[in-house]
Amino acid sequence: MAFEAIPIIDFAPMLGDDAAAKRALAAELRAACTEIGFFYIKNHGVAQSLIDDTFAQCPRFFGLPLDEKMAMHVRTSVNNSGYTPLLEENTDATGKGDLHEAFDMARERPEGDPDRAAHANHYGPNLWPADLPGFRAQVEAYYAAMLGLGRRLFGAFALALDLPEDYFTPLTDKHTAIMRLLSYPSQDGPIDPKQIGIGAHSDYECFTILCQESVPALQVRNTDGQWIDAPPIRGTFVINIGDQMARWTNDLFASTLHRAMNTSGRARYSIPCFVGSNVDTRIEALPGTVTADRPAKYPPVLAGDYVQGRLDATYAYRQEGTEPVG
Repeated sequence: MAFEAIPIIDFAPMLGDDAAAKRALAAELRAACTEIGFFYIKNHGVAQSLIDDTFAQCPRFFGLPLDEKMAMHVRTSVNNSGYTPLLEENTDATGKGDLHEAFDMARERPEGDPDRAAHANHYGPNLWPADLPGFRAQVEAYYAAMLGLGRRLFGAFALALDLPEDYFTPLTDKHTAIMRLLSYPSQDGPIDPKQIGIGAHSDYECFTILCQESVPALQVRNTDGQWIDAPPIRGTFVINIGDQMARWTNDLFASTLHRAMNTSGRARYSIPCFVGSNVDTRIEALPGTVTADRPAKYPPVLAGDYVQGRLDATYAYRQEGTEPVG
């Protein structure tokens, strides 16, 4: 049946040791992942003050002069970090560009670390604004909290798949995660459906941890083709399955189309963190997801190669024959 609302799941059991409570949570999560691909979590363990203080950095960064932001354009980075201006991404292949600005960071490894040398495009140095006191420290603190929450979510997904809670640990102990600060200007007047805040798309990694501030814009498409609102709910994160996890579960878990369209008359800020596996993890159907009636749908692929290919297809400046901005 087509869903009409996004469920809210109490995540508190994953912060404790009650096995029965974890199993009950896993059953809720499995239903949400197989039927919708989206759910909210509450009681997740991330302090609201950390969330609020990080959102306070968004107008500071996006209010910088354009030339200062362009000095850290994502094309100058090695690891998909830095600034992306309006319309330079196009998540919907039929669209005309996404109406948002972004600041991205990734999982930086220390200089001399062998993973950084071998996989600089995933673990290389991030780009940061030259003169924005306190910005880096605040954003890095929030990112660290997302890495911790991501580890607990992997445990919950394992239980939902009838696997040991620590099943994903060796496959995700250095998991990649691209985090974005996003700014969506309000669209007033007639709306071109091919040019909105972010066009209809599914995410690339295992799952996304999204925090919305107060301005609604997110919509999720159900199986009847209807767009269902996923409004901001203070104290929650929106979690959605990405294409890598859908592929890993042989499409048992749904990676669902969604979009964002800001018609509020105010700027909208959101902070998604796209959590993947280790770059050298081989993504192939997990135990229990292949049956006689459900054969494996996808050939194996390395996680890092898969995500990088999807990112390269998204950015305008990476397309052959496209002139760089600036």
